[in-house]
Amino acid sequence: MIEVKYKLVIGLEVHVEVKTKSKMFCGCSADYFGREPNTHVCPVCLGLPGSLPVPNKKAIEWCAMIGLALNCNIPLFSKFDRKNYFYPDLPKGYQISQYDEPFSIKGYIKIDTRRHLEGEHLRSEGKKIIRIRRVHMEEDTSKLIHQFGGQKSKVKSQNGEGYSLIDFNRSGVPLVEIVTEPDFESPSEVIEYLKKLQQIVRYLGVSDADMEKGQMRLEPNISLMMKDKGLRIKEKLPNYKVEVKNINSFRFVQRAINYEVERQKKILESGKTPIQETRGWDNEKQITVSQRAKEEVMDYRYFPEPDIPPVRFRKSQISNLKSQIPELPDQKLARLKKEYGLSDYDSEILTREKSIADYFEKAVEVGISHNIKPKQIANVIINKKINIESISPTKLIEEIITMAKMNQIEGDELQKIVKNVLEKNQKAVFDYKKGKIAVVGFLIGKVKQAIKQPLDTEQVKKAIEKLLKIN
Repeated sequence: MIEVKYKLVIGLEVHVEVKTKSKMFCGCSADYFGREPNTHVCPVCLGLPGSLPVPNKKAIEWCAMIGLALNCNIPLFSKFDRKNYFYPDLPKGYQISQYDEPFSIKGYIKIDTRRHLEGEHLRSEGKKIIRIRRVHMEEDTSKLIHQFGGQKSKVKSQNGEGYSLIDFNRSGVPLVEIVTEPDFESPSEVIEYLKKLQQIVRYLGVSDADMEKGQMRLEPNISLMMKDKGLRIKEKLPNYKVEVKNINSFRFVQRAINYEVERQKKILESGKTPIQETRGWDNEKQITVSQRAKEEVMDYRYFPEPDIPPVRFRKSQISNLKSQIPELPDQKLARLKKEYGLSDYDSEILTREKSIADYFEKAVEVGISHNIKPKQIANVIINKKINIESISPTKLIEEIITMAKMNQIEGDELQKIVKNVLEKNQKAVFDYKKGKIAVVGFLIGKVKQAIKQPLDTEQVKKAIEKLLKIN
């Protein structure tokens, strides 16, 4: 927990691979995961002299769709730029990216903070707006595979020391970068945003955002802001930031942030300022480790990509992209609550994945003719964790009807059993009349034991409460 004299300031950069069939600037297959190293390559993605990039139209459209889904503005004019830096995973010595004219700018996401109330981070109505600075398109880098001395490997170094191998299959895969303003004040807000972002891109169908496969990579920029003696937050942002690169887990992001808070706090309390640098997360040691001094924008020497003409959108094209955006999670959640009378909790669970929400609605359609209520269907899907791949909506309704028949018991018979249970448990009856309503749960259990068959709990509860009020 951060002490009161510090405020945590976090901005996020999230990289999402979009699942086009081919790479960003060449015709190589973008389906590289798990393939034999260096088999999905060509002169373009290897950066060989004389090769020329040709932009992937579908990737550009999907980047703009992500921007639209994040409430961004889509400029009619955009361009690609060269981002110049040297690193072994960058075959050309520069990356084709975007700098001052990205495809999407100035958007926002609303996150729900009701589940994460943390002192000064309370928000009215449980909502907080996270501003999106930009959503831009670039090419992915190749992948470095580090082998350390003494480890078994198919490749042996001559002196037994560690070395690194490069797999260029990922080089040139379409990559969308989503950059926020430094609006996060706690790790829980970061996690809430990341889950929401992953959910949105999955609803759009443009990426699976599978972090284990590197399809969604998380990079928080972390710094601490000192407060003045009156414990008021200073308006000016800290004069440093530490970026933690390429994290592939919500849990690891939270741990990395918590570690950085403690590390930076110790440095600040010693009277020094943390170094502005790029660090990596070491999951085995549960620490961040220094990688390199963090570059400034000027260090990248951006200039317009000379081999790719500017990109110009027509307003009609942007309107067409908007029309392709499906019902997004927040819209679907609000509609399920209104249309089917579901609770916030049920609606939130059902809309976590689009496939489950669609399955629920198909089951509701089937259940109408059998007088099965949406709430009943939602309860079964949520509580029994239905495998929607193996149980069709029609089959689910059949099972619900069967369960309902099993759970029914004649009213007179049930009343007789409940009356008997109450007579044998007079202390519970006495406690109920004294205001201990919770004893109803105990009595429900006793009735179920007496009947020895599956029962509708609500039916039993109503029968117990009815007799308790009479007695």
